[in-house]
Amino acid sequence: MSFEPFSSITSGTIVLSQNNIDTDQIIPARFLTTTSRSGLGKSVFYDWRYDAQGDLRADSVLDAVPPESHQVLVAGANFGCGSSREHAPWALSDFGFRVVISSDIADIFKSNALKNGLLPVEIDNAAHAELLSMPGQDVTVDLEKQIVTYGADRSASFNVEPFARRCLLDGVDPLGHLLNQMDTVQQYESARS
Repeated sequence: MSFEPFSSITSGTIVLSQNNIDTDQIIPARFLTTTSRSGLGKSVFYDWRYDAQGDLRADSVLDAVPPESHQVLVAGANFGCGSSREHAPWALSDFGFRVVISSDIADIFKSNALKNGLLPVEIDNAAHAELLSMPGQDVTVDLEKQIVTYGADRSASFNVEPFARRCLLDGVDPLGHLLNQMDTVQQYESARS
């Protein structure tokens, strides 16, 4: 699978300061009836965004600003915990997010996000607390330098596993990376036969 290559993005933030946001809150189980990545954005955080009649809640921070200008989600600690559903990063990406920032992101969610073009960024607690207190703040997330900059002169570094970083920079998942190497693989196989 391929997606838009990621090098650097500058965007406003949407803040969900709750800790322990699990994958069932991100995309409720009743919406897991598809294997398509498209269309899941309308159901992201469904129970937080819609009332019992299916109408948008007036207090939904996710619908208060246009997603195209707020592509960075700043979330509380232990984001993406719970079940290992790959639909969670699919839904966040389909909604318009390119980055999730937290002080702590669940390992399985992080792995699924990286394989699907969504950048999970873990920063130190002090910088995380600052970003949580500044909804709408413009941030620049630079994957090449592995740094988040915000405010007049604030920054926080982060690390991404090198292979996952390479895939994001190239705009491919791990299988796409391998397929891009087919000429080299075929040359190797031809030399060995």
